[in-house]
Amino acid sequence: MRVVPRIVGIIAIVAGAIMLVAGVVTYVVVANTLSDEHITVSEDADRFAGDPVDGPLTAYAQAEVIQDHALEAGGGLTYAQLPQDDPRRDTVMTASFLRASLFTSVVAFGVAALVVGLGVLFVLLGIAVLALDRKVALATQAAPVAPSTAVPVAARPGDPLPAPPVPPPPT
Repeated sequence: MRVVPRIVGIIAIVAGAIMLVAGVVTYVVVANTLSDEHITVSEDADRFAGDPVDGPLTAYAQAEVIQDHALEAGGGLTYAQLPQDDPRRDTVMTASFLRASLFTSVVAFGVAALVVGLGVLFVLLGIAVLALDRKVALATQAAPVAPSTAVPVAARPGDPLPAPPVPPPPT
């Protein structure tokens, strides 16, 4: 039955390593894909103005600026609030799609970071399970201890002590 902890530990380590690699690869792919678009955070942004959009913070900052520009272009109205025949609706709709794309990349960065963190956790748990299994194995291999003749002590204060063994009658 001791084989189960070893299998669980090894599976956790392997799964953790795969998650760690997958998370890092995903983060790099999303960053490279965003970078390939050559988007720059608008100069009127509160943060990261002029920086390339290649990470979650710059993508979020650019999405906020697009929101401001879309509201300005729509006269303070969102896409859903503009009448269908309003010529500004196409501009506001495009802004909405761009924001959604940027927010999707922000979520992808977050999921990739989460997977990396879980991968590390799985590796550490697997190592802990294997170490605990080794300790149990060493403890069970130790020489058996001779039975004690001492009277057992109560487990908690106030618990009654078990009755001492009665010696056999003399023969």
